[in-house]
Amino acid sequence: MPDLHTAQPELPALLDRAQAHFDQRIVPLWLGPGWNADMGLPYEALDAHAQPLPVQRYRAMACARQLYLFSSRIEQPGARERAAALFRSLQRHFHDAEHGGWFYSIDAQGKPLDRRKDLYTHAFIIFACAHYWGQVREQLVESTLNAALSVVADRFSRDDGLYEASLDEDWSGLDSGPLQNPLMHLAEAFLATHAVRDDAQVKAALLALTEAMQQYFVDNEHGVMLEKPRGAVDNWFEPGHQFEWFFLLDTSALLRGGALHASLDKAFSYAEEHGVEETAVLAMLEADGSVRDATQRIWAQAEYLRALALRPGSAARVLEQLQALQQHFLHADGWYECRDAHGAVSRSDMPSTTPYHLATCLQGLQLSRNKPAPTL
Repeated sequence: MPDLHTAQPELPALLDRAQAHFDQRIVPLWLGPGWNADMGLPYEALDAHAQPLPVQRYRAMACARQLYLFSSRIEQPGARERAAALFRSLQRHFHDAEHGGWFYSIDAQGKPLDRRKDLYTHAFIIFACAHYWGQVREQLVESTLNAALSVVADRFSRDDGLYEASLDEDWSGLDSGPLQNPLMHLAEAFLATHAVRDDAQVKAALLALTEAMQQYFVDNEHGVMLEKPRGAVDNWFEPGHQFEWFFLLDTSALLRGGALHASLDKAFSYAEEHGVEETAVLAMLEADGSVRDATQRIWAQAEYLRALALRPGSAARVLEQLQALQQHFLHADGWYECRDAHGAVSRSDMPSTTPYHLATCLQGLQLSRNKPAPTL
């Protein structure tokens, strides 16, 4: 990958400003007003004035994403203690002692609310525990990682190489079928595990999953990753997910060069052509490229930016997109979650799940400073 920062001399200073905003404005929100010390959990979201929104629920997935956030910053003041607290809370509040696995959510008093077992949640538990174990190497963390991997393999897996998106509390079927987004984050979780230990079972599961995604989810004509299996009623694709998939595949020595990587390389160009208007990444498109939802979401902007940095000849575009992220989505007190099709702010709340996307985006850009993106 070319050195973006040599090609665009303004880029390092701009990236430093974005990193400083994240470090000094966004992360402290979740060490301070975003933290419910009594529950040992992050609030689901803060309002535009950095005050917690009324509590309706706490999700295990949000706890896991915050565990990733603070385990990735373990050397910074307060991060190690916060990661440890989040790990304890994940087990204390969400683990199902009777049936195994983790509940989707609890209510404001800490009692199970949505008791279903959700693949998206379990993928993020694997992802977060892999990163956290890579930092602390504590036996209990690895035991939790192993338990989550076993649950996914034993309960969610299907005969076709895919995984059910959702199961009931007792693991009975809900006929949810497989869905793209949980499967992408499961691939991300497998990659995170593979990065911190040599695990033949995880490697095999990752390869089988990517083969199944190519077989069942990739649109034959355009190469895009659909949100539902090919042929499903009311299907679509999201440009942000094309960019997210591309980054995962392109930065993995194990997956780069495979059939799915080739499809997502094609999908990147198609999504960029039809799903990026000037600097705005649109939310949802039909397979033929027509716009279904033109909402602009910060997570999709971040995924486009970090994936774009991997593309040859992208330096000027990376600079433009980083400027757009700062001008349109970051503000003095945090960030704007969404803008509508006309560019007006449509969501000013700040969810606890979004810093995960901003952290991974900035990490990808920082890695491009002086060396190619790492292989996983």
